[in-house]
Amino acid sequence: MRKESRAMSAEWAQQVMDKAPYVTVSMVLPDGSPYGLPLTLARTDAKTYYFHCATEGTKLDALKANPKVCLSAVTRCRPVVGPKDGSFTLEFHSAMGFGVAEIIEDEMEKTEALRAICQRFLPQNMGNFDAAIQRSLGRTAVVKITLTQPLEGKRKQYDAHGEEMKWGRME
Repeated sequence: MRKESRAMSAEWAQQVMDKAPYVTVSMVLPDGSPYGLPLTLARTDAKTYYFHCATEGTKLDALKANPKVCLSAVTRCRPVVGPKDGSFTLEFHSAMGFGVAEIIEDEMEKTEALRAICQRFLPQNMGNFDAAIQRSLGRTAVVKITLTQPLEGKRKQYDAHGEEMKWGRME
């Protein structure tokens, strides 16, 4: 990270991932081209994320060829006028991490991963979860991403007095 003063802890970065409505997952296609797309991920512990998709397609082809992925998320992103010099800048909270993806075949793990995803995004509809699983489990792929190193977080944010809040300073 170029500006170490903006670095935040892995725990803080995990909060950014948890708050982001989607996380961009970047991977490499079989021909070596980069491929990244926003996905709705759910976390089950500090190192494990899941997403679901169709049972065939570009994502799965890429992950079968190379399971290494990069996750990135941004929250609280907004353009601002620099309080000291009137410059154009952005405030943001961001997080990124690296991991390895695997396609889950075990139906119990798939179901629990889908439960975590549904609980995160539609908790008010969990009464319909079991019926939805019965209808669609066989035509749904679930991908597990296991982080291979701690998440990294970065923040640019100003306080009420126009001072940039450096590492560790919370308000």
